[in-house]
Amino acid sequence: MEWLEWLTTPLGFGFMQRGMIAAIATGVVCAILSCFLVLKGWSLMGDAISHAVLPGMVVALIAGAPIVLGAFGSGLFCALSIGYLNDRCRVKEDTLMGIVFSGMFALGLVLFSRIDTDQHLTHILFGNMLGITPAELWQMLTIAAVVSPIVLLKRRDLLLYCFDPTQATALGLSVKRLHYGLLCLLALTIVAALQAVGVILAIAMLIAPGATAFLLCRRFDHMLLVATLVSVFSCIAGTLISFYLDGATGPCIVLTQALVFLLAQIRRLAGRLG
Repeated sequence: MEWLEWLTTPLGFGFMQRGMIAAIATGVVCAILSCFLVLKGWSLMGDAISHAVLPGMVVALIAGAPIVLGAFGSGLFCALSIGYLNDRCRVKEDTLMGIVFSGMFALGLVLFSRIDTDQHLTHILFGNMLGITPAELWQMLTIAAVVSPIVLLKRRDLLLYCFDPTQATALGLSVKRLHYGLLCLLALTIVAALQAVGVILAIAMLIAPGATAFLLCRRFDHMLLVATLVSVFSCIAGTLISFYLDGATGPCIVLTQALVFLLAQIRRLAGRLG
């Protein structure tokens, strides 16, 4: 039973237990939301918000406030700014996203270079899953417990909005409310993910599970289930691999997700050739 010992030995350490729970909680909420992002074509929006949280985190450090609040406020400001500019500017939305998130990310780097703090920039950019404190773990679990049920309960409305906003309006749904509600949930999810895998890799956890499920499924409910299973598997496998390789946990999880996506694509291509 060497394989069982291989699986259970890391869980004998408290930091591995917290890291595993954090990875699974983050993976579940990211997987659920990733299905909508893939269908809506909002990959760049997730990238924009994940990078734009940096100045809010730095401001929170300066003010002595919780980093989570600063990150959420900054991410929400980015999302609302893009929406506001998109309604009033001739430039395309993807271009606006690139300008806004790169500008805010650069602002965050400048602010961080000017403050004296024991917070490491590498932990902000790439996460520190195995160094998560109990308080941070509870924050992540709370965000996951809030976002996941809301998205699942409103999944049909959100799905219609992603596919056909005109039809959603005709049925009496508030497209603007769904739009900004989805952005708020996205910002909250990124706040949870960045504590685990950091600013840079958060977008991967928000895209890879949904993209993999999109290749394998024809029905949306199946897509939600497959994306969640893929994400949880990747989080568990990536965390265990990082333990034995003595590598960074976040990148190991993202690499595992990328490998699963590649296998799904190979399976799809093989099915077409067959």
